[in-house]
Amino acid sequence: MKPSAHGPVRRPKPPTGWKRSLARLPIHMYRIGLGPLFGKRLMLLIHTGRFSGVTRKVILEVVEHDPRAGSWTVASGFGTRAQWYRNLRRTPQATIQFGRRYHAVTAHFLPAEEGARTMARYAEAHPRTAQRLCAFMGLPSDGTPEGFRRAGEQIPFVRLEPSPAFRSAAQSGRR
Repeated sequence: MKPSAHGPVRRPKPPTGWKRSLARLPIHMYRIGLGPLFGKRLMLLIHTGRFSGVTRKVILEVVEHDPRAGSWTVASGFGTRAQWYRNLRRTPQATIQFGRRYHAVTAHFLPAEEGARTMARYAEAHPRTAQRLCAFMGLPSDGTPEGFRRAGEQIPFVRLEPSPAFRSAAQSGRR
């Protein structure tokens, strides 16, 4: 647990039982072709289990999307204990489904300063959701840009960028 100016951050525990089943429902919607219903707010991350080597899937909220760079930024609401986060630390190469398209990506873990800027931008675009997100994660925020920046320093953000092999194929026209 990282300490904050207001004491230790108490992250929520991942859901279990029926709450976990409900949280995983969007994965099934992606599987049957309904992923585009979520618009540009959610994506399906397909990654590799760090011990089992088995393909794993999780739905994540897109915090930022840069169409020109072809990158997506996501946050780990459960901190560094989230299984998908730990799996990407071990094997940063993954695939995402965004809308109807699949993209080969490589995970880049953002430093706290970049996380602060990312959270401030997110809060500007989605103030109520940002406030609820901070409350859910046990992060104090007074609703000001500076408060969101402080909260963003405590949130593990990951930028998913096109994999180098994919970029090379796209540049040579072999996509």
